[in-house]
This record gives sequence, structure tokens and C-alpha cells, in this order.
Amino acid sequence: MSSGSDPIEVQGLTMAFGDRVVMRDLDFSVRRGDVFVIMGGSGSGKSTLLRHLLGLLEPVEGDIRYDGESFTASPPEERARILRRCGVCFQTGGLWSSLTLAENVALPIEEYTPLGPEEIRELARLKLALVGLRGFEDYYPAEISGGMQKRAGLARAIALDPEILFFDEPSAGLDPVSARLLDQLILELRDSLGATAVVVTHELDSIFTIASNSIFLDTESRTIVASGDPHELRTDAANPAVRRFLNRGTDPREGRT
Repeated sequence: MSSGSDPIEVQGLTMAFGDRVVMRDLDFSVRRGDVFVIMGGSGSGKSTLLRHLLGLLEPVEGDIRYDGESFTASPPEERARILRRCGVCFQTGGLWSSLTLAENVALPIEEYTPLGPEEIRELARLKLALVGLRGFEDYYPAEISGGMQKRAGLARAIALDPEILFFDEPSAGLDPVSARLLDQLILELRDSLGATAVVVTHELDSIFTIASNSIFLDTESRTIVASGDPHELRTDAANPAVRRFLNRGTDPREGRT
């Protein structure tokens, strides 16, 4: 991999389901160390874009590149190799209900490392401790709160010390206190792991807390209409839809044109 390349580059990406185009001509780069937020209104294709970045959906046109290497054009075995450098935290946590938290975190370690059972168990304990779940190793997902389930899902996502972390609506369904704690945890893990984070969210508190860069997907034009630091876009974005989105409920000028 080329260390001089951005971790993720998207070039001319068009996403569609049959004849229905979701987004077209998407061009953006995620810089190393970014917390990069994909934002936009409901139905704008934020989660759909995330699935394209992970290879779960195929683009109609365009290219997705990881460290300068085309992910879109790679065969399945090469895609699997690239994705082993990534961790994914699903919206619901994505935990196996029949496994304890430690067993959930241990799954990727068992699959992709030569470590023995005791080493795997210790590493799973460490990952859970990193997200504030020390002492909960033997609990099942149904025995803990929704916020704790999200943190357990994050512990599994960082099991292999990924270079890139993906989050799909991490604060969805959480109370404000739990959401703030999760936002801080994302920043702490970015710093401690030296990772790059890509976050799909529409939550303003999270956007302004964690984002160092962003793109806005516009449902009307079906493309990116703004990119950059959300704090700057809040007042300086040329597109009024972006300003309305970032100022909703807080600024009497939000409808300005």
C-alpha cells in the first residue's frame, strides 16, 4: 500500500437500484486520521454509500480506492485482504445473542490470528476494557443496555486494531448522555489506535463533536453539494439546504437563501 495516498478515495461514484439513481458523480477523499462524517437528510443514501465502501453493494459507475488501490476492481480475495484492515460498528451493535460479550469480540481474533484460547480471551477482555466494559465479559447482549451493546459492538470492531473504522448511525436510539459518551469514545479510539473513522449520522450533536471533515448528500440534486468542516459549513455553505440541515432548531436564519 502507498503510504502517501489517502486511506479512502471515491471517484465518480454512481449508486442506483435498478433504474432509480440514489446518488451520482460522488468524488471525495478521506484523509488519514479524519473523523469523516457522511451526512444528509433521510433517504439521501448515507447508509447506502457506506455499504458501497464496504463492498456490500456494487456501484453503477466509478471507483473506490483504499490507499491508492482499486477496491472496486479487485477480486474477492483481494477485497477480503483490504477489509481486514477495517472495523465496522453496525447501527444495532450486530452482536450474536447466543454468545457472551467476550465471545463476540473473540470471533474475528479466532478467525484471523494464530493466537491460542487464553491469549484470545485476554485480548477480548482488553478490547472490552477499552470501551468501558471491564467486568462484563460473561454477560450476554440481552443482559445489558442498548448503549452498552453499542460499545460491545465497537470492542469487536477494534478487535484486530483496524486502520479504518466505519460507523452506521452510532448514536441512534441512545439517550443524550450515552450518545455523548459514545462520541467521546470514538475520538479516544481514533487517537489511541491512530485510526481513521468514517461515520454515517444525522445527529447534530455528534456531527459537531466528532467531525473533522464531512460531505453532505443532497436528495434533490442527488450528489454531494458541500464538503468540509461542519462548523464552517454551518454558516458558510453556499447551498441553503446544507445550512438548514446544520442549523435546524437552533438558528432563526436557518431558512435564509
